[in-house]
Amino acid sequence: MLLLDVDGPLNPYAAQRERRPAGYRTYRMLPPRWAAAERRRLAEWGLADRPVRPLRVWLDPGHGPALAALPFDLVWATTWEEEANTFIAPVLGLPELPCVRWSSPRPEAPEGVFWKTPQIVAWAGGRAFAWVDDEITGADRAWVREHHRGPALLHRVDPRRGLVDADFATLAAWAARQAR
Repeated sequence: MLLLDVDGPLNPYAAQRERRPAGYRTYRMLPPRWAAAERRRLAEWGLADRPVRPLRVWLDPGHGPALAALPFDLVWATTWEEEANTFIAPVLGLPELPCVRWSSPRPEAPEGVFWKTPQIVAWAGGRAFAWVDDEITGADRAWVREHHRGPALLHRVDPRRGLVDADFATLAAWAARQAR
């Protein structure tokens, strides 16, 4: 399985505001869960009469075929959850994908471990997986080595660049090693 985060790997949100990375296009999206959270935030700030602005999302439509060509079953591992199938998958030309559902409220992760990591390990249930995210650290890799029975690749993607050719090569090479 290849577990995909959206913001960072597919949407290089940390790139310079006016300098969209090559190959990416700008999309304006208003996912319902995000819009509801923004409405609550605006109300807390006393700005309930302000309209919620759509998110600026940068996506590279070439990533869909590149991901589909990898020897993985693709799974969303993003806070977009099922909304990734509505908003992200069509732009990339991907079919509807299963998604990891996050606990709410989020349980506390061990010190230094990304909050997604224990939930991903539980969801994987010992199955081999690769995971791309922009918040992966050495603490997450160590935690997975200690708590996951199967092979796992935790691959950090620079949120200023998103997925690049070298990332796809790393994923393909890891999958090839697992197939042996």
